[in-house]
Amino acid sequence: MQIQAPDIGVDKAVVAEILVKVGDHVAVEDSLLVLESDKAAVEVPSTAAGIVKSILVQQGDEVTEGVALIELESESAVEAPANEVPKSEVPKAEAQTVEVTTQAQVAPAATASQVIDVKVPDIGVEKALVAEVLVKVGDEIEAEQSIVVVESDKATVEVPSSIAGVVETIQIKEGDSVKEGVVLIQVKTTVVAAPVVSEARPTPVEAAVPISATTGEIEITVPDLGVEKALVSEILVSVGDYVEAQQSLCVVESDKASVEVPSASAGIVKAIHVSLNQEVRQGIALATIELSGSAAAQAVPKAQPTVAATATTTVAKSQPVVASQTASAQPEKLSKEQEIANAKVYAGPAVRKLARELGVVLGQVKASGEHGRVIKEDVFAHVKTRLTAPQAAPTVQIAPIASGLPSLPDFTAFGGGEVKAMTRLQQVSVPQLSLNNFIPQVTQFDLADITELEAWRGELKDGFKKQGLSLTILAFIAKAVAHLLKEEPYFAGHLADDQKSVLLRNEIHMGIAVATPDGLTVPVLRNPDQKSIKQIAAELAELSQKARDRKLSPKDLQGANFTITSLGSIGGTAFTPLVNWPQVAILGISPATMQPVWNGKDFDPRLMLPLSLSYDHRVINGADAARFTNKLTKLLKDIRNLLL
Repeated sequence: MQIQAPDIGVDKAVVAEILVKVGDHVAVEDSLLVLESDKAAVEVPSTAAGIVKSILVQQGDEVTEGVALIELESESAVEAPANEVPKSEVPKAEAQTVEVTTQAQVAPAATASQVIDVKVPDIGVEKALVAEVLVKVGDEIEAEQSIVVVESDKATVEVPSSIAGVVETIQIKEGDSVKEGVVLIQVKTTVVAAPVVSEARPTPVEAAVPISATTGEIEITVPDLGVEKALVSEILVSVGDYVEAQQSLCVVESDKASVEVPSASAGIVKAIHVSLNQEVRQGIALATIELSGSAAAQAVPKAQPTVAATATTTVAKSQPVVASQTASAQPEKLSKEQEIANAKVYAGPAVRKLARELGVVLGQVKASGEHGRVIKEDVFAHVKTRLTAPQAAPTVQIAPIASGLPSLPDFTAFGGGEVKAMTRLQQVSVPQLSLNNFIPQVTQFDLADITELEAWRGELKDGFKKQGLSLTILAFIAKAVAHLLKEEPYFAGHLADDQKSVLLRNEIHMGIAVATPDGLTVPVLRNPDQKSIKQIAAELAELSQKARDRKLSPKDLQGANFTITSLGSIGGTAFTPLVNWPQVAILGISPATMQPVWNGKDFDPRLMLPLSLSYDHRVINGADAARFTNKLTKLLKDIRNLLL
């Protein structure tokens, strides 16, 4: 059979990507290729299961509705040629023989009627309007039959039913705004339970088939991790545990990084098939999850095993076999924040599904497709990078650093004490802070006159507040320091491993220390030299809130080449901040105070801001540090100097 180009809402489109190759086995709804117009891209799904016999188009070809794209050899023709003959054409004696043989292999199949929700799939946009409802209550529909047309501002898509049956209710109407997961219709259908095989030993694929309509099992296997093999470094669940969908089951580790493997569905852990330090690769079974109720029904795979298919030959045609009806169960979603980030990315449904399965946020993936589209290879490359990239702060350095101090003395004779654990953030900071013992550090102090700057900030503050932004003096300081770092690149550099050269960075990424209930954390402000004061103020507020809410990602904390830490209004006159290796400088800000300043004739009251610049003396000379703080005081005294 041939798979043809569907109606994609435009006169013609270009084949942007071919997702399969000759010889591949595809199931119903598996994406075959990507068609792209000048405004949108659509992944074309297979309308049947089978083997790809030939690919009739090439990448770059222009196609229209009805053009043949892929030729499939039906699954039944490959696996069971005898089944191609209609039952009515089989001689009566032969038909009886087939039925007797089948009954000897399996027990009679049970049927159960149930109502299933058909929801809006991942259509690649956050929301769309219902342009047309194509079915009505009471209609008998087939799987893949279009049921509604949804329309965004750039494209029109027909949404197919994932199951066959009778339309029980319609939950939406024309003009409704819908998004992924919204129920469109309810379909009443008959589920045929997988028969109990008495003699045939199930293959690995068969083992994943639920044993009935109300209970079942699925097998969780190692996904494509982007590397050939990895070790099981930690098992996070036990037999008998109840797990949620997307809950991590185990941690697999390559030589440089680790990845948590999630469960595809909720259920009870019935068996764990791996052990600690076992070497695993893609496709190896990790665990068996026992499902119940509707979850079990949704776990039935699209392509049924040969034994089960043979058993259904004894079922009357009037009883619809819905082996693939619930196979369209969507993988569990990422967090709400990740969903919002993913919705802004140009990627097709199959790529989004793959990203959810691997726990990848598409916004973090580098796109290589046409017009910035993320393709499957980009997702695999992203995961491979995570597994093979060196980690920022190797924990192997903890032991030699901690061993430099003797054990605590016994305080029993002096009233004793109570051991209280530090916060997790404090604990992970210990090895990083201990690196400061190896840095010959000096601190340069200075005072900046910010009288005019503070007056200008006061004028702007109310306007920013109406826009929901808090304008602090830190936004101006970050902008001034970023400007200065372009002139003084050594302050944003790193001492090379050979101790004979300095790595000068091409971009400015500034760490901003934020105090949280758990301790001090340092999220990174990206490219402040390229942003306005308003943009910097907004990003500082966002980073600070994420830090306090414990929602910072690892990426938010990486890559800084200079740090600013501020005491705000807490108090103090000056301090010596610790250089955060591998950086070579850090600027400390103390609370500003009104001070008398001699103008040549008398004393003027001026708002003076204390600056404390700590630096690695191996890279920065004292004169360089004094020049840096002096330039900074001039920028802050008259911020217009940034324009010169």
